[in-house]
Amino acid sequence: MPSASELKERIEAALPGAEANVEDLTGGGDHFRAEIVSDRFAGLSRIEQHRLVYDVFGGEIGGPIHALSLRTTIPEGQA
Repeated sequence: MPSASELKERIEAALPGAEANVEDLTGGGDHFRAEIVSDRFAGLSRIEQHRLVYDVFGGEIGGPIHALSLRTTIPEGQA
C-alpha cells in the first residue's frame, strides 16, 4: 500500500513546482485526500485538473489506491 508521503512525492515530481498536501483518511493506505496547488492548472477545467493528477497514478486508482479525493487550485494571483 502506498503512503501519503509517497503520493505527495509522486504528484510533486509529475507536476514540477506543485505543492501537494496528502492525507491518509483511514490509516489503511487506500483512501486519501490531496490538496494540490500548481500553476499547471491555470486555464484548465476542474475535470482537466483532476485528470492531470489521476494520470500520475494510472491503474492504481481503484486498485491499491481505492479512493483519492482531490482539491486542486492555482497559486494566488494567477486566476
